[in-house]
Amino acid sequence: MANVLWLQGGACSGNTMSFLNAEEPTVVELVTDFGINILWHPSIGLEIGQQVEDLMMDIINGKIQLDIFVFEGSIVQGPENTGTMNFFCDRPMMDWVKAMSEAAQFVVGIGDCATFGGIPAVEPNPSQSTGLQFHKKTKGGFLGADFVSKGGLPVINIPGCPAHPDWVSQILVAISTGRIGDVLIDEYHRPKTFFTDFVQSGCTNVNNFAQKVDGGFGKRGGCLFYEVGCRGPMTRSSCNRVLWNRVNSKTRANHPCLGCTEPGFPHHDLKKGSVLKTMKHLGIFPKDVPTGQSKALYYVRAGWEKVLPTNKVLTETSK
Repeated sequence: MANVLWLQGGACSGNTMSFLNAEEPTVVELVTDFGINILWHPSIGLEIGQQVEDLMMDIINGKIQLDIFVFEGSIVQGPENTGTMNFFCDRPMMDWVKAMSEAAQFVVGIGDCATFGGIPAVEPNPSQSTGLQFHKKTKGGFLGADFVSKGGLPVINIPGCPAHPDWVSQILVAISTGRIGDVLIDEYHRPKTFFTDFVQSGCTNVNNFAQKVDGGFGKRGGCLFYEVGCRGPMTRSSCNRVLWNRVNSKTRANHPCLGCTEPGFPHHDLKKGSVLKTMKHLGIFPKDVPTGQSKALYYVRAGWEKVLPTNKVLTETSK
């Protein structure tokens, strides 16, 4: 049996809502089939007030073993590194996070806020929000770059706004069954199982991307990368392989990928005109090009491909 404690900081509860909709396995199956014992969760826990504080003190004092500490939301350090903007059980939440992280065998950050700081960490960041072990792309965050849990791993990051429920439940299964050592993580501590391929992999508009056919928000036909800010070619995530509700994804519904599993999210720090719009140089060249490609070479190739005869056929077909 693996004891799990789930706490929440600067968050909207979106990752909790996502987690409760997990299907493979479900939350019930986590408990009944995989030995997950949820000590407490802010939305489904039965304990309140002093009971929660007593539970956490028993963990700190070694009376209760904590196998997995899950944290959702940003670490609120403001004002002036006191953490008093986010108080919980008579102490700043960041104090509980530090204590639980030191006591747990494994620490798991759920959602973009917990992993990289997310929207709360956008400048000017008055709440001094940050992620557990990263601040945007910079390793460090609240726990520090050198943090390693008792189980020998750094914080296991499952980003997303929100994170896909099955990413969460399957990592909890891997830990509870002693298989987490088989899970490889990338430079941002994301499990490679879910964060190696790009969102573009499996996107139903991929042919339009290859042929440089422009698409519009909410309209069928055409690729959303060129005009509507889709970040599918730059975002490592399995959204189009592990579908949401086993049915769909943003890009399959003709909504641009927002790149929420990458440490730069929200990209361009929510600069006016940057949301649902492709940022360009001189109004022509995309500022961001597919990961791993030279901008100059991409511009040359994209210009050539856009005038290929096959584009006319594809465009007429998609109308």
